[in-house]
Amino acid sequence: MAERSPTAPPPSFVWTRRIVLTLLTVFALLPVYVMLSSSLKPLRDVSGAFRWIPEHVTFRPYADIWRTIPLGRYFENSIIVASAATALSVVVAIFAAYAVSRYRFRGRRVFTVTVLSTQMFPGILFLLPLFLLYVGIGNATGIALYGSRGGLILTYLTFSLPFSIWMLVGYFDSIPQGLDEAALVDGCGPLGALFRVIVPASLPGIVAVAIYAFMTAWSEVLFASVMTNDATRTLAVGLRAYATETDVYWNQVMAASLVVSVPVVAGFLLLQRYLVAGLTAGAVK
Repeated sequence: MAERSPTAPPPSFVWTRRIVLTLLTVFALLPVYVMLSSSLKPLRDVSGAFRWIPEHVTFRPYADIWRTIPLGRYFENSIIVASAATALSVVVAIFAAYAVSRYRFRGRRVFTVTVLSTQMFPGILFLLPLFLLYVGIGNATGIALYGSRGGLILTYLTFSLPFSIWMLVGYFDSIPQGLDEAALVDGCGPLGALFRVIVPASLPGIVAVAIYAFMTAWSEVLFASVMTNDATRTLAVGLRAYATETDVYWNQVMAASLVVSVPVVAGFLLLQRYLVAGLTAGAVK
């Protein structure tokens, strides 16, 4: 029998860890199983007493979700809004974070504190001011921000961009400034050093920021429920249409919820290693 290493944890700790992790896994996967099993049942079975194993299995809800409501249009709106908000957040955050990290200028500390302070307030405080601002701009200039995709994209930038800047500042601070100086010696300007040296070295942090911005815009409900109309409604709000005055199509709600989760889950699994590296690398210099 092999001797246990002096640094190995005691067996009681190992078994406790296994039990706790198993319980947490079951706790996390249980709602997913309920959603999956409910999406494979006829509506009459979902409305009745819950059964862990479906008595009648059908895939019809996955076909009906596209006909009951204009799910395809909601899907398109969510992809456009989330992708545009992510791209703008990443681009603006890269320039802003690089300036804060590498340059010392008047108002730098005030800018940093202002960016962080925006995270202290709940989003609902900005809902009415943004609504009045968009309506006023539309009446004065004819630019339709309220009820448009562009207005929703700008709205999402107000709370995804501050966190993105703050996160990239910490990541850029962890990169030695000697890389910038070496690039300048080789003939690069400040922008050349940024895009040829700093951005490639900061790829994990940039990907983490992109994932955060995309997931925030994809699942946001409060602003999307007020700032959109029937033509620009996103998935997070559009799923409510499965509830009518006479009935709630629970099996289709579950099926649609699983379908709209696929892009986020797939992207997270593909970029998981970048996300972990981006969230941890900037913590230690």
